[in-house]
Parts: sequence; C-alpha cells; structure tokens
Amino acid sequence: MAPTLDLFVPLQNQGASIIESLIPLALTIVVFAGFWKTFEKAGEPGWAAIIPIYNFYILTKISKNAWWWVILFFIPVINLFAVAKVSIDVAGKFGKGILFGLGLMFLSFIFYPLLGFGGSQYQGAAQFG
Repeated sequence: MAPTLDLFVPLQNQGASIIESLIPLALTIVVFAGFWKTFEKAGEPGWAAIIPIYNFYILTKISKNAWWWVILFFIPVINLFAVAKVSIDVAGKFGKGILFGLGLMFLSFIFYPLLGFGGSQYQGAAQFG
C-alpha cells in the first residue's frame, strides 16, 4: 500500500523567519548599549557590560552593595529579590525612584537605554556631610 501524505499537517522543522530571529538580537543589542552607557556614566568601563557575570559585579558596585550580592543572583527565588534591590539601588544612584528601578528589572530593554542615553547623572560618588 502506498503511503499517503496529509498536506494539512504543519511541518515541525520550519525555521523561524529572519525577522523573528532578528528581534531578540536587536533587543539584546539595545540592552547592552544601555548597560554600556550606564556603566560609563557611573565611571566604570563600558566594555564590562558585555562580560557575563562581571557585569553583575559592576552593577552591584554601581549600586553600592557588597560584592557577595553577585552570588545571590544565582540562587533561585532569592535572585528575584536581589535583582529588585540592585535595580532599585542603581536607579536611586541616578536620581530615579523605585518605579524606575522596577522598570530596570522587568523592562530592561526599555529602561537601561533610557538611563544610559538619558540626561540623568550618576550621583553615587557624591559625599554627603
């Protein structure tokens, strides 16, 4: 008996279109560009934004948290609270509020470029009193 072909069954091996492949790449580039400019505004090297794990260390340094906060980024559930605190602290060092910090956490592809390319200045180096 000859095999029959069902023409209405979707193929499982269809690749994504070029646009569907480029969107995540474009968002990644936008986030890294925002990280780069944010790091430079804080007096850190911009290239540190593209080095995995090291960029977490620089973010904790910018937010004035202890170095061991980097370890908390790798512990499930606790990492959510660690990222929230560091994001809020980074926003605070640039004169932004808590909601902007939560934006850094949840919508980083929008808020890090706003922070890096916007007019806000790093205020973490200022000494008070």
